[in-house]
Amino acid sequence: MSVSDLAQRFLVTVCALTKTTEAATHRLGPTPFLPRLFVDRFTHLGGISHETFRAQLEGCRSFEDAYWADYWETFANQQLAVADAALSRLGGPRASELIDGSAVDVGRLGELLAPAATILSERGPIADPDAVQRFCEANPAHKDAAVALDGLIKAMVYEFAAAWPGWSPLRLRAYERSHTLGEILLTALAPVMGVMIERVDIPFGGDDRVRGYLMIPDGVTNPPVVLITNGVEGSLAEAFLPLLKYRAEGLAMFVMEMPGTYSYREPLSPAAERVYTTVIDFLADESRLDGERIGMVGLSFGAYWATRMAAVDGRLKVAIANGAPTSRSFQPLGSIGLPEIMVSTLRNATGAKTMAGTVKRLAAMSLADYYSRIPIPLLVINGAEDTLVSTQDSIDIAIGAPQGQLVLYADDDHCAMGHSDEWMRLSQDFLRRHLLPVGDNPAARS
Repeated sequence: MSVSDLAQRFLVTVCALTKTTEAATHRLGPTPFLPRLFVDRFTHLGGISHETFRAQLEGCRSFEDAYWADYWETFANQQLAVADAALSRLGGPRASELIDGSAVDVGRLGELLAPAATILSERGPIADPDAVQRFCEANPAHKDAAVALDGLIKAMVYEFAAAWPGWSPLRLRAYERSHTLGEILLTALAPVMGVMIERVDIPFGGDDRVRGYLMIPDGVTNPPVVLITNGVEGSLAEAFLPLLKYRAEGLAMFVMEMPGTYSYREPLSPAAERVYTTVIDFLADESRLDGERIGMVGLSFGAYWATRMAAVDGRLKVAIANGAPTSRSFQPLGSIGLPEIMVSTLRNATGAKTMAGTVKRLAAMSLADYYSRIPIPLLVINGAEDTLVSTQDSIDIAIGAPQGQLVLYADDDHCAMGHSDEWMRLSQDFLRRHLLPVGDNPAARS
């Protein structure tokens, strides 16, 4: 670790302990107090250039709810205006109607945007900022469809930025706006993408429920299904959009947010295991799926749950854990260098009142004794230089699990985001190898 890295970790830690991050942000901007991957996650999802987003980030000077949410929603509204003009030329609905609860003909919207559907369906894990311009140059007759779709996607992503990392009222409002835009786009364009996508709400006690998306490829009868779950401050769209590129590979997918995040009210705890058990119950009983062939993929803190469920639920046949915090990351020293906003996010997620309480609750979730109990193939992925959780957790899982396989990407950070194309291709092949019959799966014959 370089001297400058150590100095920044020291600054971030001191500000977190003294609760002076907000004051420092007024002078220095938010970048030093954000995860290093903050820019990547939004630019990759939205097809936004790094230069543009970094300049926008540098103009922000507060994490306070009203300022932060309003700041990023300014850019969301700019994109909605761009989409609105293009939709008007197409004779479609107003962009504002898509997120304000108005009755929108989703089928008609899908027809208008269909000529440019590849902008959504083929973006993969790292959306190319130049893809829309190239599309418009090659397809000038469909420029309005492309501009409208791109504007709506970018508006969704800026609303997600406004929502990050959740919990406060205006951030939760932005989250719902982002979620609504994503859901409308996915359901509108599903027919032309050759898949069925439907929202599923699964109750699991009281008034709480799992909100997720089920995607089944057209023309496939009773496919295997993969349960995909993201991290503490992730969104459904963030996990789902990159998967569209792999939609025709014979696997159904169910994407859900992790307990303890935006759409849940119960805190994160070991008891959340029952949430995943309930979801697996649903998948096993769903008549359109092969309930005997279920896999699971977890990203970031979701990888904790993929690891845990691989050990405790015998219905899973294969699992992938990318960027998992499972034991070492929960130790007190694991919080050194962690930005205050992430500390408060974990405190809110666990329902703790203090940092000490957060550490205690996280320590109670350790999976160190679970690794040897994992009887299924488990692919463990991460960046070798993870700055959010301990990379050693990933190493320990792979060593301890009887069928564990480890892939660490050199010079990469949390969840190996810099190598997303590589590890997502690797993951799809791994899942297909273990879930599809040999006759349907060339990878299983190799």
